Amino acid sequence: MLEGNRVSRISVRGFAVASATAVTTVGAVVGVASGNAAQPADDNFEATAADTTLLADIPAGEQAQVQVSSLAEQASVQAAAADSAAKKSAEEAARIRAAKDAEAKKEAAVKAEAEAEAKAKAEKERKEKEEAERASRSSVRDISSFAAQGSYTVSEVKAIARQIVPASQFQCFSNIVDHESSWNYRATNASSGAYGLVQALPGTKMASAGADWQTNPATQIKWGLNYMDDRYGSPCGAWSFWQANRWY
Repeated sequence: MLEGNRVSRISVRGFAVASATAVTTVGAVVGVASGNAAQPADDNFEATAADTTLLADIPAGEQAQVQVSSLAEQASVQAAAADSAAKKSAEEAARIRAAKDAEAKKEAAVKAEAEAEAKAKAEKERKEKEEAERASRSSVRDISSFAAQGSYTVSEVKAIARQIVPASQFQCFSNIVDHESSWNYRATNASSGAYGLVQALPGTKMASAGADWQTNPATQIKWGLNYMDDRYGSPCGAWSFWQANRWY
């Protein structure tokens, strides 16, 4: 042992790699510890280390070289392990994200399909309703005439209107007639010249529905219904306009 150098006892198995200098020194020390003569310089260090548990009398400077090599290898192993863990974590995160994306797309597709079905159903119902109303209007308008009378009561005029105006539109039609003429088929506006149940202006417009427009409520009702349908889409459309403007 060299005087003045600090000596420690270390385990050979604690260090996997050493510098060339450390290998030569350790080989010599092992030979002394076992009672053998000095070993050749090219003896395999790992084979010797495998047969020896403890080494002694390694100078501090050479010991540091062995420690540095071992720590470097340990750091490399730890870094590789960290990289592997990070890769697995990233792969798991990607798998979870992909699963969530797939679920979101599935939910969006189901929602879109439901909305499309609801829209198609609503459109079908709308068309069926329009067709029913159209059929209803056509059926009543095909009535060529009503029995002519010299005069009509309000009840009689309303009864005729119910035979001509679709049931779903009758209340709106009735509201307009209530305000325009109070169901008086001979009502005349002295200032404007508007005439009849729906106050056609001028009254002669109603001749397109029949020559008896002045005395036949049915003719006036037919003309009024056609006017409301053509201009406002329906009596209820005409009634909405009337409420906002007090005329139609």
